[in-house]
Amino acid sequence: METNLFKYISMKSFQFLLIAAMAVFYSACNTSQHEADAWGNFEATETIISAQAGGELLKLDLERGQLLGQGALVAIIDTTQYHLNVKLLEARKRSLANRINEADANLKVLESKKDNLERELNRARRLLQDQAATQQTVDDLNGKMTVIENQIDAAMVSRQSVFVELGTLDIQIEQAQDQIDKCIVTNPMAGTVLEKYAENHELIMPGKPLYKIADLSNMQLKVYVSGSQLAQIKLGQKVQVLIDESADQMRTLDGTVNWIASQAEFTPKTIQTREERVSQVYAVKITVFNDGSIKSGMPGEAIFTL
Repeated sequence: METNLFKYISMKSFQFLLIAAMAVFYSACNTSQHEADAWGNFEATETIISAQAGGELLKLDLERGQLLGQGALVAIIDTTQYHLNVKLLEARKRSLANRINEADANLKVLESKKDNLERELNRARRLLQDQAATQQTVDDLNGKMTVIENQIDAAMVSRQSVFVELGTLDIQIEQAQDQIDKCIVTNPMAGTVLEKYAENHELIMPGKPLYKIADLSNMQLKVYVSGSQLAQIKLGQKVQVLIDESADQMRTLDGTVNWIASQAEFTPKTIQTREERVSQVYAVKITVFNDGSIKSGMPGEAIFTL
């Protein structure tokens, strides 16, 4: 009878010790969940891709949640008007080329007249020396020579202006070709499509947003710390990031401090620091690799003192 009683008491003592140990363990777990140094929300660097050319949107090949690689073709804008503009500019360029040919031919005529007039002027000067011609004749020829030289100078200036206009046309053709190239929209960065702002066959203008994209493989946890905590934090520092895994458990992730605000700001209403909402705080961003479980706007906690 005494042996059974001893066994009963021993079993009760073991159960009590086991329950006490479990209580201490869960108490420690709960305590660790509240050791965070800062609180905040996850965010991604979002980029809005806009149209750089206007016209009918012939194709916008993407949907929300779609993964896009860098350089992927996503949109095509109608290029008809831009191609017609290129043809018009090229026609004007050919017309200017004809004007240059005409100017060259005119210059040859004027140069030939000048040569003939110069020969006549030299002969008249010799005759004047032999008193076989009058000074009036020489003066008349000098006047004609001046007129011819002025005509040649004017033709040269006109020809040069055609070359300037031709260069301007070349620039306009390059601009039109650039607009044609911008009608083919390629994705500038790898990421996930967050929003789609246009649909096929819409008439869009330059600057019209087409879609929003963000790289969700690395998320930013933006937290706020007090001035007294700032001395513990530096760029490149490894920290622990906690996210909710279930109703009563937290999941630990590795993070790296990549940005610290240079100026203090008033505490956002949704954020509480260790000092229970101090008046001035500094924003800190922590980069965390996202395995797909982190969503934009999701709350998180950071532990700086590991």
